[in-house]
Amino acid sequence: MNILYIATSFPEPTKGATIYTDLAEALHEAGHDITVAVSEQTRNKRYTEMKKERGFDVLRIVTGNYYDVSFIEKGITTLKIPVMMRIGIKKYLRGRKFDFILFESPPVTNAGLIAWAKKQFNCPAYLMLKDIFPQNAVDLGIIKNNSILFRYFTSKEKKLYKTADYIGCMSYANKNYLLSSNTWLDLSKVEIFPNTIKADSNASNVYREDFLMRKRYSIPTKACVFLFGGNMGRPQSIELLCKAIKEFKDNIGIYFLFVGRGTERHKLKDTIRKYNVTNALLIENLPRDEYEQIIKECDVGLIVLDPRFTIPNFPSRILSYMKYAKPVLAVTDKFSDLRILIEEAQCGEWVYSGDFEAFISKVNEIIKMSDFHIKGSNGLQYLHENFTIERSVKILEKHFEKHINEA
Repeated sequence: MNILYIATSFPEPTKGATIYTDLAEALHEAGHDITVAVSEQTRNKRYTEMKKERGFDVLRIVTGNYYDVSFIEKGITTLKIPVMMRIGIKKYLRGRKFDFILFESPPVTNAGLIAWAKKQFNCPAYLMLKDIFPQNAVDLGIIKNNSILFRYFTSKEKKLYKTADYIGCMSYANKNYLLSSNTWLDLSKVEIFPNTIKADSNASNVYREDFLMRKRYSIPTKACVFLFGGNMGRPQSIELLCKAIKEFKDNIGIYFLFVGRGTERHKLKDTIRKYNVTNALLIENLPRDEYEQIIKECDVGLIVLDPRFTIPNFPSRILSYMKYAKPVLAVTDKFSDLRILIEEAQCGEWVYSGDFEAFISKVNEIIKMSDFHIKGSNGLQYLHENFTIERSVKILEKHFEKHINEA
C-alpha cells in the first residue's frame, strides 16, 4: 500500500522518536511504501527539502513555528500550514500515486488540505484524533465559548470530521465524547485507534548501581525520583507542579526531574531558582538515548493535566513510562479515562488535579511503599498486551484491505 502521511510533528532520527515516527517505521517494516510530508518549524530548517529518513522519504515543508511559541504565533502558523503544505506537496510529490492518506489533529485547519489531497490522489483519508479543539482551548480559558474565534475553529473542526473517511480515537472516553458532541457523525467511520509504541522486551533492564544519568546531574541515588517528561504547556497544569516542588523542597527523600520544553517551563525554572530548591531539576533537551536512560533510572512517571478539562485527554507519555516498567502517578481532570486504565492495569495511582492536598498526600504515600515498583512491571505487561505498535498497523491494514477490495 502506498501511504501519504501528512504530519505536524515528525522529529529527525537524531532528535528522538514519537508515537508517529514509531507508526511510520512500523508501516514501512510491514512492507508498505510510506512517504511523510511534515510541516517544519522555521527555527529548525530554512528551506523545504525531501530526503530519506528511517528508510523512507520525508518531505519537510517549512511553514512556521508551531510548538513552544505564543498562542498568537501558533495561531498564525496554524493558518499558514495548509497553504504551505499544499504548495510543497504539489511541487515535490507531483506524479506520485498514493492509496491511503494518514493525518492527525491538531490542527483542525488542515481540513481543506486533506480534502485537496484526497481529490489529488483519489484515495481515502484516516484521521488520528489526538486532541479535540477548540473545546480544549475553551476549557483552559484561551478562547471564549461562542466567540467569533470559537465559531470559526468549530466550523473547521466539523469540516475536518466530514473530510475524514475514518476517525481513530485514542480511548473509549475520547470516542464517546466525539460522538455525543457530534451526533451527525456516521458511527461506522469512528473507531478506537489507541496511542501505541514500539515495545522492547529488554527496555526495563537497568543496572541501578550505575545510575549514569543521576551521577551526571547530581541527583541523589537514594532519592525517589518523580519524572515529568514531555511538553510543559498550559494543558499540563505547571502551577500544580510548582506548588509541589515548593511543598517538598526540604524533603531529601524526594526528587522532581522535569525533561522537555513548552511555553510554561519557565515557571518551573523560576520556582526552582526563587525558592532555592535543591531537589528539583529542569532539563530542556536530551538526546533520545539519554532520555531513555533517565526514564530507567527514575522511580515514578508523572502525568499532570489541568483540572478544568471537560474533554477526555489521553497523554501518550504514559507509554514511555510503561515501556520502561515505571509506575505512574496520574494527576488529571475527572474526564480523562487514564484513571480507568491505571486501575485496570494496576500500574500506578490516580489523583484529581483539582485537589492539591490529595496530590501531596499521594506522593507521601508512594515514597513509603516498598513494593510500588511492582506496579511498573504490571504496566509493562499491560503495554505488551494492549499498546504495541503492531496493533495500530493491524487496524490500518484492515482499512487497506477494504480499500483494495472496493477498488
